[in-house]
Amino acid sequence: MIRRNLMLSAAVGLVGALTLGWLAPVQAMDSRFKDENGDLVADTPAASEQIDPSTLIFAYTPVEDPAVYAKVWDGFLRHMEGVTGKKVQFFPVQSNAAQIEAMRAGRLHVAGFNTGSNPLAVNCAGFVPFTIMASKNGDFGYNMEIITYPGSGIEKVEDIKGKKMAFTSQTSNSGFKAPSAILKADYNMLPDQDFEPVFSGKHDNSILGVANKDYPAAAIANSVLHRMIARDVIKADQVVSIYKSQKFPTTGFGYVYNLKPELQEKIRESFFSFDWEGSALKEEFARSGEEQFIPITYQEHWEVIRKIDTANGVSYDCK
Repeated sequence: MIRRNLMLSAAVGLVGALTLGWLAPVQAMDSRFKDENGDLVADTPAASEQIDPSTLIFAYTPVEDPAVYAKVWDGFLRHMEGVTGKKVQFFPVQSNAAQIEAMRAGRLHVAGFNTGSNPLAVNCAGFVPFTIMASKNGDFGYNMEIITYPGSGIEKVEDIKGKKMAFTSQTSNSGFKAPSAILKADYNMLPDQDFEPVFSGKHDNSILGVANKDYPAAAIANSVLHRMIARDVIKADQVVSIYKSQKFPTTGFGYVYNLKPELQEKIRESFFSFDWEGSALKEEFARSGEEQFIPITYQEHWEVIRKIDTANGVSYDCK
């Protein structure tokens, strides 16, 4: 049962009106990068600073068990090998922070970063997102939902007061940033004061935690929930939704800024030329309505996420 629906204007209206003292102020792109064209992503550096690795390392955002997704992505990575002429290796990451650090340190070349991690990856690691998964008609995105379990005693968001609330990680939009802003702005609820925040690490952990009654409530991405229900990891009647947000952009895919331009173009080609029909990628992601890659830009499509970050005082400081 969905109790409320956050509209885009409400999220935008949070900017300048909300300050959470437990998060640091926003900071800009790391000084090691340049953005002379003003598109908010790092420019490709001079030829002497460009790289052309013999093996491309790919990582998918750790929203669920990396072992599951190594198999899901295998066919796509073989396709990328054919297009780029490079060996492509799947790199399982256990946290958003580890994924960002791997790209910042030069150990990760192509990746899908989750919604909330995109700004951090762009500003701290030189990530250049250019595509997103979408439905056949071009629709894309997911909703943040706050879920509980039947019989928890929680029927509306206000009932979370005095109880535990599970988040995923501080870099996650749906798992932390958006619900933090919404709980403060719409319900005047603060962590440690009105509820006890706990961190599960990943969306599947939060969903399983609620389904198994370990957490009274959790903020999650419903695209992950839909896939877990479709795979019979949990039953639909094990959880109840009490809040559903507007749609946010989902995982953004791209490459590190200092790859040679010719390789960047081949990587782009590998995404847009991939045949989804009969693929493991379609079998998995069609469960949440995604069946193609479409072009996006960080400047346009992540604007609402940057505004939520501003409202939350989220830092892009790179240490």
